[in-house]
Amino acid sequence: MTDEPAEEALMQAFAAGDARAFETLYDRHALPVWRFVQRSVHDHALADDLVQDVWLSLVRQAPQYQPRARFRTWLFTLAHHRMVDHWRTHKAHASLDAETEAGATLSDTLAADSGFGPVRQLQSSEQAQALLDALSALPLPQREAFLLQAEGGLSLAEIAQATGVNAETAKSRLRYARERLRHTLEVWA
Repeated sequence: MTDEPAEEALMQAFAAGDARAFETLYDRHALPVWRFVQRSVHDHALADDLVQDVWLSLVRQAPQYQPRARFRTWLFTLAHHRMVDHWRTHKAHASLDAETEAGATLSDTLAADSGFGPVRQLQSSEQAQALLDALSALPLPQREAFLLQAEGGLSLAEIAQATGVNAETAKSRLRYARERLRHTLEVWA
């Protein structure tokens, strides 16, 4: 058993004025939330803006927070809603292969340094790009379900809750996403 306070208790402590509780929550969840948003919108700067909005929304909603679900589910629901709001107002989407101001693409951030030679690193980078391309090709609801599970660690019930659909729909979206990714990556290999 861990001595770390539960996230729901931390959120309630933050709502009561404990700034350190917010810092702990932020430290635990900032990267997974950012990756979920960034891999959904494919733009680092936009992801930074949207995630900042998510955290601001969390701060604004803190006084009314009630732990009806896991904190992580609630946080990823906030992220989902912020992206839906963004997509409603901005129809254009950035390309996965578009370079950022720093000249990097998303595949550059996904491929980890394996410690192997250049050939192995090239293969790793190509595999990462193939995965990102396959992920990008998924219909948005399937991609979102997959990312909520892969990046957010959410269960099927939590994915359904976060996206506002029933459990069977969430299960189908996740199943179709996995099948498409598996098929696309098998063809690539």
